[in-house]
Amino acid sequence: MNEFNNRISAQREILRVVNGRSQSEELFGLSSKAIDRWIASNGIESNCVLVELIKAASAKLFFLGTKSQDQVTEEYENIAHDISALHTRIEREIERPRFSGT
Repeated sequence: MNEFNNRISAQREILRVVNGRSQSEELFGLSSKAIDRWIASNGIESNCVLVELIKAASAKLFFLGTKSQDQVTEEYENIAHDISALHTRIEREIERPRFSGT
């Protein structure tokens, strides 16, 4: 259960960081459809660094979700660490002046 809570907390934190920046529409989730909608609604370039970081975090969180019933392994712990690093990079990227959200 702890792994589940950690994964949900990581998702919430990433969404909090991204949505802390004023935009037309918030990012409602980390599914590919939610990310695509956010990109389109806010006129964000789909190949910008921020989008790539969000997509990478999404993929890693999805992996953790599919492995949450398995025994916690070194691979699981490494990916959890990667997600934490991506969260930090997203925070830094969202604060850059060049990311206007539109």
